[in-house]
Amino acid sequence: MRVLALSPGPLALQLDRLPALVSLCEQVGATLQVACAPTCRGAWDLIPQVEKILPFDFEASPTLADWANLLGCVREPDFQVCLNFAEGQQVNLMLSMSHIPTRIASSGFSSTEIISPGEGWCAQRLASFLKPLGCTLDADRFSLALSSKDLDAARAEQPAGEGPMLLLAPAGSTGDWPEQRWTSLPESIAQRLKGLRTLQLSPELPLNRRAAAVASSDVVLSSCPVTQRLAVYNGVPLVALGAQPENLPNRPEIRCLGHQADLSALKDGEVLQALGF
Repeated sequence: MRVLALSPGPLALQLDRLPALVSLCEQVGATLQVACAPTCRGAWDLIPQVEKILPFDFEASPTLADWANLLGCVREPDFQVCLNFAEGQQVNLMLSMSHIPTRIASSGFSSTEIISPGEGWCAQRLASFLKPLGCTLDADRFSLALSSKDLDAARAEQPAGEGPMLLLAPAGSTGDWPEQRWTSLPESIAQRLKGLRTLQLSPELPLNRRAAAVASSDVVLSSCPVTQRLAVYNGVPLVALGAQPENLPNRPEIRCLGHQADLSALKDGEVLQALGF
């Protein structure tokens, strides 16, 4: 079986969809092609089920020619299923002219199955997309299988020593926790825990390298939604600044702290306590 996913949205949303698409492919023995913005392809390169990426930026006001080209791409292979996360008249018109027999979405006249949002944290809510196919989803069990090459490279970039590794990953956006607090926090922790190693993750790293850096750490402190999801998918203890608890799985090693709109109000002591100090 071959599955098509039409996947608009930023990188964090792409990562939210990984557990559902991987679970579907594993349960029905399918391969996957994904239409997404070129800047988001790194998310789908993390999973082996992806056969092909179809570069298509849904948010860039595609022209009729762009939609026609995408239609050609989806009509040529023999797709049996489409999970459509996009909305709008153009995408529905395009899908209605495709030969895909099962088209699942939350709305749209081209859909053969209309689903309602599921329950649970953000990745688990997509279980409703799998239900019409007789498949189930346990997003909390999903984990990334990273290459040994990327993991070795990540470990080589860590500070020398045998102490615990704290990875800092600020979002770097307006309203983030102030930069000086990201800088001073390791010094405060080092006074309480000798041998602590810290590294600040660069958002410029390719996503596979960022995932490996997360997986090679002992704990992650991050206000970046992408890094937060990478920590969840690698089973690494996480303090997620600005994240809503309902958007992450309920695990003892995951703690949500502060509100996205007011991270500057967070004190060092609150973050230290969340980290266990």
